[in-house]
Amino acid sequence: MRVLIIEDEIKTAEYLQQGLSECGYTVDYALTGVDGIHLFRNHQYALVLLDVNLPEKDGWSILQEIRLGSDTRVIMLTASGRLSNKVKGLDLGADDYLVKPFEFPELVARIRSVLRRSEKITETEALKIADLEIDSARHCVYRAGNRIDLTTKEFSLLQLLMRNVGVVMTRTQIISLVWDINFDCDTNVVDVSIRRLRAKIDEPFEKKLIHTLRGVGYVLEDRG
Repeated sequence: MRVLIIEDEIKTAEYLQQGLSECGYTVDYALTGVDGIHLFRNHQYALVLLDVNLPEKDGWSILQEIRLGSDTRVIMLTASGRLSNKVKGLDLGADDYLVKPFEFPELVARIRSVLRRSEKITETEALKIADLEIDSARHCVYRAGNRIDLTTKEFSLLQLLMRNVGVVMTRTQIISLVWDINFDCDTNVVDVSIRRLRAKIDEPFEKKLIHTLRGVGYVLEDRG
């Protein structure tokens, strides 16, 4: 497994590189956002550890660039534990969010969890409800024959809902199953993601498939 660390504090970068190398990972690091995205584009990484506050190009911008065409796992590292930052990172497609200072064993556990999730994404199933279809093998979504482009998290969220047609999924269940993160479930990251998903697969079409049960959660079903 090859890991890229994008971190402007050289002592932190070197410490993480040494520790992860001892855990069996192949590790590169960059001290600026520009150098980091350059390495990312020229090598294949299983995981990126991405600091938010970086010179030249910040972590949010790098995350957006990564998510334009890659499902590489990303764990955000930041000194800010503000809820708004956690929501922003997850909404932009981060797989996890770790606040500095953190214990190295926790980081390793988070990495293993994220990479295990990556290994699970090998399904070849096709899912369909009404005129909405998912081709998991090709990572494609179509509605009424029109291809719809989704982010990694939007795709995972839609997959979850389509595998549980007619079943109401609570916010706690969604954030646990899609993000695999146990953090405060009063965040609006699920609501934001649902809203963006609806804008792509529901709003342009007459029939709505994603429904809200106030105070409970969301359900995907064809209500005729």
